[in-house]
This record gives sequence, structure tokens and C-alpha cells, in this order.
Amino acid sequence: MTYEYWLSYRYLMARKERFLSLINLVSILGIAIGVAALIVVIGVMSGFDRELKDKIIGTSAHILIERPSGVKDFEALRARLADMPAVEGITPYVHGNVFLEHGSQAYGMVLRGVDPSREGSVTLINRYLKDGYTISSLKKDEIVVGQELARYYGFKPGDRITLLSPVSGVAGSGWRHNFRIAAVFESGMYDYDRNLVLMPLANAQRIFDLSPDLATGLAVRLRNVDEAPLVKKEFLKALGFSYEIRTWIEQNENFFAALNLEKFAMFVILTLIVLVAAFNIISTLIVTVTSKTKDIGVLKAIGVPASAIRRIFTLYGLALGMIGTFWGLAAGMGIAYILKETELIKLPKTIYYIDHLPVAIQLSDVLLICGSAVLISYLATIYPAARASALEPVEALRY
Repeated sequence: MTYEYWLSYRYLMARKERFLSLINLVSILGIAIGVAALIVVIGVMSGFDRELKDKIIGTSAHILIERPSGVKDFEALRARLADMPAVEGITPYVHGNVFLEHGSQAYGMVLRGVDPSREGSVTLINRYLKDGYTISSLKKDEIVVGQELARYYGFKPGDRITLLSPVSGVAGSGWRHNFRIAAVFESGMYDYDRNLVLMPLANAQRIFDLSPDLATGLAVRLRNVDEAPLVKKEFLKALGFSYEIRTWIEQNENFFAALNLEKFAMFVILTLIVLVAAFNIISTLIVTVTSKTKDIGVLKAIGVPASAIRRIFTLYGLALGMIGTFWGLAAGMGIAYILKETELIKLPKTIYYIDHLPVAIQLSDVLLICGSAVLISYLATIYPAARASALEPVEALRY
């Protein structure tokens, strides 16, 4: 151990000087609190991002292919796109608005007609269905409703409901259509669980007066969800620009942009806590330099260069920052683990789509937070260390 490290260690410990020990502790606690707060908050923001991304992707496809007039001969198009290497599953769907008749009232809902044999390969609907039911078991004149809708109206599997169509139906089949509830799904997203109903594709075509070879569009699931923008370009080359092709990112672009902006804003705001703690380091070093003026004079008188004096106080301040960062990392990870495993904080699903506070700690975020804290700590040592190295031996020893 060189004498620079030894002296910086002596100043850091300062067992015989209670005041210096106290301000050392305050500096360490300031950095630790800032780092812990950053890790927990950024972890929560990343958790929201991941949870909502999973839920949105789970209830809808990675890519939607539509046309204003509908997709005609969708089976031929489906077979053509299914051969592409990036495509894992593809299925037609019919999408539209209907009314649920309940007593004397009508409640607006979103109806999605699906192919029961293929829907499970495109969305995670089978994961959300209760009591072991699978979407492939859905039969003609049966319907699947969300948990929140079933809870609000008291529906249960086996009950019959009436849907009001916006058109009169094929061959004048009328506006009213009766269906049996086959199962209930719970995705964890309130809007889906309250407003979405699923039924066989043929029934949806009948409700919206569509021919059997016409669908609203095709839903595509990819092997790698992050490749959606690249696959969209391939689809446009293959199909032309008469089709409207939207990725899951574009469908929720504003939502994820707002979430990323909030995450960045929280990082900037909470970094100010670390900056405030850095002023504690500056104050600690200035007090140490002032109280150790005699020691600095003696060191310079015996030939210790100014660069070595600067290194002593730089190492001292950097050690304060690194110790604070370490304990902040430990505290932040501990708090994040407790929040993740115990789900102590509950959230209203009507607002946040999820019922508990999600936490997802990402290595890149932790490295960025810890690196920023150490860098700020280093910057805080520059001025006090320079002042210490600039002291003249004669002036230091005079007083």
C-alpha cells in the first residue's frame, strides 16, 4: 500500500476525530440514499414497462395486417405469409363494436371474431382462460367474456347473453344475437377484461354481415417480437402498400413513449439527490483539508509532490462515494426484492392495468446508476483536492 492510499484510509476512518467521522458518515449516507432511491424507482418504471408490454402483447398480435375494405381471400394470404421464417403463427380475425343488452340498457363492447384452432398460436389467450378451458374448444354460438365484465353483470359460464349488432345481418338475421358464455378470461388489463368478447370467426362474420371469405385482417405472431419493424418491411414488399400493417410498437406508440419519458425524467430528478450528496463530499473534503493543514505542510516540507497530495484527497473522496454507492446498491436491491416477492403495494387495476407494483431490475440500469454516482463523487473531489495540493508549506506551517 502506497502512502497516498494509507493516508486517505486514515482520513476515511478517522477513529479519533468524532466530528470528521460524523461528516464522513453523512456523506456516505447521502450517496447511499440517492443510489437506493434511483435503483428502486427505475426498477419500478422498468417493471411497469415489462408488465404492460407482456400484457399488451399477450392479448393482441405482434403485427396486424388490415385493409379498409377488409381482407378478402384471407386463407390464401395466410398460407402465403405463414411460410416466412420470422412468422410463428398467423390467423384471421374480425373486429368491431357491438352492444351488450342487459335489462333495459345497452353497453358498448369490442367484439373479436377468432379462428379457435389458430388463435392460441398467435396470442396468449389460453394462459388467461380460467378453469382449464382452451380457445380451441370454442364452439358455434358460444362466446368468451372478460373477468371484469362477468363480475360486473354477474355472468358465469353457461349463462346466455344478447348482443346487438350494428347491421341487420346476413339474410335478414336481425339485430339481436344470443350466445352462450363458454368461459371467462382474465388478462389483468382492466380495459380488455371489461370490454372485449371473443367468439368464433363465422359468428362474427354473420353479426357484421361479412362474406365467409372476408375478414377484418390477419394477426401475426413472430418468433422474435423485437424484429417486428423489420418484418413489417418484408410484409410491405410482399403485399404492397394497399395493406395497412401495424406492429405492436405502433399500436401502442404513444403509451410506450410516455413511459420511457417518465423513466428518463425520474432518472434525472433522482440524480439530483446524488448531486446533493456530492456537495456533502465537497464539504467533507474542505473540512478535512482545513483541519489537516498542518499535516499537508509537513508532507510538502519533506518533499511530497503536489500531485500526491491531490491523489490523497481524491482517493479519500472517491472512497466515500464508492462506499455510499455500495450500500445504496445493497439497500436498493433489497427493497426491490421485497417489493417484487411480497407484492406489498397494491394498485387499482382500473388505472394501472395491473394490481401490484411491478419491479424489474435491469443490469444496464444498475450499471448506469452506480457509474453515475461514482463519477459524480469523483467530480466532487476535484476542487478540494486541488486546494489541498496548492497549499504552500510555509503558509501551512505558519498557523
